[in-house]
Amino acid sequence: MDRTLVIGTRGSELALWQANYVKNKLADIGIQAELKIIKTQGDIVQHLRLDKLEGKGFFTKELEEELLNGAIDLAVHSHKDLPSAQPAGLIIAAVTTREDPSELLIIHKDCVDLKKRLALKHNAIVGTSSNRRKAQLLAMRPDLEFDDLRGNVMTRIEKLRDENYDAIMLAKAGITRIGADLSDFHVEELPPVEIIPAPAQGVLAIQIRESDKELHQLLQEINDPDVADTIAVERQVLRLFDAGCHAPLGCYCRKQGDNYEVWTSKADNDEEFPDRLYLSAVRTDGLAERIASKFDKSRKLPGHVFITRDVAETSYFYRAMAKHGIAVEGRSLIKIFPIINKLDPYILKYVDWVFFGSKNGIENFFRLNPRLRKHTKFAVIGRGSEEMLRQFGHTPHFSGERLGINMEEIAAEFAKVASGTTVLIPRAKESLETIQQSLTPDTKIINLPVYQTRIDTNVDKSNADVLIFTSPSNVEAYFVDNLVDPGQKIICIGRSTGRKIEELGLSYTLPYSPDEIGLAEAVFGLDY
Repeated sequence: MDRTLVIGTRGSELALWQANYVKNKLADIGIQAELKIIKTQGDIVQHLRLDKLEGKGFFTKELEEELLNGAIDLAVHSHKDLPSAQPAGLIIAAVTTREDPSELLIIHKDCVDLKKRLALKHNAIVGTSSNRRKAQLLAMRPDLEFDDLRGNVMTRIEKLRDENYDAIMLAKAGITRIGADLSDFHVEELPPVEIIPAPAQGVLAIQIRESDKELHQLLQEINDPDVADTIAVERQVLRLFDAGCHAPLGCYCRKQGDNYEVWTSKADNDEEFPDRLYLSAVRTDGLAERIASKFDKSRKLPGHVFITRDVAETSYFYRAMAKHGIAVEGRSLIKIFPIINKLDPYILKYVDWVFFGSKNGIENFFRLNPRLRKHTKFAVIGRGSEEMLRQFGHTPHFSGERLGINMEEIAAEFAKVASGTTVLIPRAKESLETIQQSLTPDTKIINLPVYQTRIDTNVDKSNADVLIFTSPSNVEAYFVDNLVDPGQKIICIGRSTGRKIEELGLSYTLPYSPDEIGLAEAVFGLDY
């Protein structure tokens, strides 16, 4: 191409970074370009909540008008800001590699409480303009309060510095791109499987005129087809729900091995408890339609769930079930007994890592009042263990949350970071030693049985529609005298629990995450 292209962009620091990123990508393939800054309705109107502005596309409409009248050749957008349908005559010609779509909860240091979920003090005020973020945060922390937050990234951060809020939530992608300094705050990174992001969050969209065939062909050199494939699912979900970019809807799709994994969160408004769904499929064809069907309000759901542990009425899982009138029967079928009363201080003196594979391990370890070295690090298996660890005033340096439901994969990743160190593993007396078997030969392992389990031999049968087993021992206890009725469905926490079910010739569902959010997703995803 022998002409210089004109790239339309908004004028914020982040928008200019994004436009220059595309400009540099074009230069790499021999295409010269220059920027044209265009103000949008969203930039001009700063006194209203975003969901109060009329229509859709208030960060994109003016750019699209400039494209249609030929004043610019392409527009660069944060893909999540785009309405689900393109205006007549325009197309998305290319998308960029996806930046990490995690959310950052940025907390003023005076408002940190590590013992609370999300490390945020009780009744904290969170600044956000996103109904999606508000609905999901409220589901996790009903005590939180919210104030609208407008402005570009740096303006929002300065408002937090000025103590207008106790915390704010921003997309990690924007912070990473402009290199914002957050060293004076406490930052909680929330992965996209925990707080589900906006469809296409972290992706840049390059929009052109549909008639510009030559430019479309050239842009394929900087297009990421794998990203286009996964966000197409997210965008189709957005389209099927006819939801704008400020609806309480989150959707995140990723390719993991041979499978596509998709998380969806949807509420009718920003204060309603959102329904969440996790699905895995080998193809994307029809995947968005499957997701949408699960949120059909006429769909049949179970009426009664039995779970082998106590469930508080204030818990996430109980509230997720109560929203749909699903009764929850929770009772543990095993008893936990501590087996040591004192820790050898000599052992703790040399510990670099403490790895927890269960909440029981955490509770029984800290019951012993361990005096660890200041620089001892903590590792947990997932969100449930992380939440328990926080109750003792610690945050994990390693979590298996991002690595999937395969314990072997989590163990292999931990082995990499713990290589050459001393690892203490508080555990049940007769637990499987998956982590221990995966650690490298130069890693010193200290096995520390801190509790044992005893099976209740007199367990009543449950007539619940869904049976949730939280450990292999609970499976053993239940099936001493009981059988599964036809139509009862089984959910298992962990593969070792699942293997116990397989030994009985039964099928089961494995949640992505073995915590209350993962269980709620699993129940909501069952077919009836």
